[in-house]
Amino acid sequence: MPLYLIRQDLTRMDCDAIVNPSNPNLVPGGGLDAAIHRAAGPQLADACRSLGGCPVGEARVTEAFSLPCRWVIHTAGPVWHGGWFGEQKKLERCYQSCFTCARELGCASLAIPLIGAGSNGVPETRVLPVAMQTLEACLLETDMTVYLVVFGKEAYALSQRLRDDVESYIDDHYVQQAHPLYTERNVPERFDASRHMPLPGAASGRRLSPRRKADEDSVSEESVCLEAAMPMAQAAFGAADGDLRLTLELDEPFSVKLLRLIDQKGMDDVACYKKANVSRQTWYKILNEKGYKPNKKTVLSFAVALELTLDETQTLLESVGFVLSGSSLFDVILMYCLSHGIYSVTEIDAILFQYDQETLYSKA
Repeated sequence: MPLYLIRQDLTRMDCDAIVNPSNPNLVPGGGLDAAIHRAAGPQLADACRSLGGCPVGEARVTEAFSLPCRWVIHTAGPVWHGGWFGEQKKLERCYQSCFTCARELGCASLAIPLIGAGSNGVPETRVLPVAMQTLEACLLETDMTVYLVVFGKEAYALSQRLRDDVESYIDDHYVQQAHPLYTERNVPERFDASRHMPLPGAASGRRLSPRRKADEDSVSEESVCLEAAMPMAQAAFGAADGDLRLTLELDEPFSVKLLRLIDQKGMDDVACYKKANVSRQTWYKILNEKGYKPNKKTVLSFAVALELTLDETQTLLESVGFVLSGSSLFDVILMYCLSHGIYSVTEIDAILFQYDQETLYSKA
């Protein structure tokens, strides 16, 4: 972990290995395959000929020659025939095989394109979901850094229904700015942030693990509840018994808040930070550096991993000095996802990418 969705030329990626979407004969073709061969030099084609081909769904390895990486992992993606011949399973195996090869090579970083996009005919609405869902599952078992390299958003698309729903939500909630997609639209009303604040309520009593109780006892008893000091950030999440509730205190470390949430959600610490797509280094800082304040995207990543509601996310953000604002298109798209229960990296980043926004899990 983590997985980064980036716009880049794959042949310029300085990492341990890159993936070449080739064909079963490993004969240089067109598109990205041809670009990789041009950048690597003629030795790459000679090395491919010595491999004796590559069945669909499998992967083979060669040196990278003139490319800035060390290795090229070649895979043969399926040609789409309506989805009736196991094409999606074969596509998933392509990613799994490439990942296995990278692990066997001892790679710390891997750059991989959208396999199947373009001439193979995989539907645009399936290319990105298959890639990200498969890679997410693979990354749960390792700390390898994987870059999913997308040259342009034309390689995939949102479903029309989802796109229409997002458009409608943005029209209702986005404070019109000079964004090119909305310069001619009439937004009916200014976004009212008060509609997205948590409802008042009292924190519920609960049994804490010894570690969490020790963490909370370290916080000064004289700290003031945000419920009293900040009316916009109330202390409770939800109103019904059993709902997630969180008392936020001034100057309380972010780690205490986060660990309490993980306990309340019944999650494992490691599983949570990996699902949040946070590096092990960042996780170490959160737990061990006194006064460490995460950036906004890190807080949002944990909110998505914990499947917090929009109100819960607003409260957590405000407790560390941030807020989701109706004047930011990125923020409004996150509001849409959280309010509609979308916690999939695939869908969130696909929506952001289509609107030319920095993705939640993009490389900074």
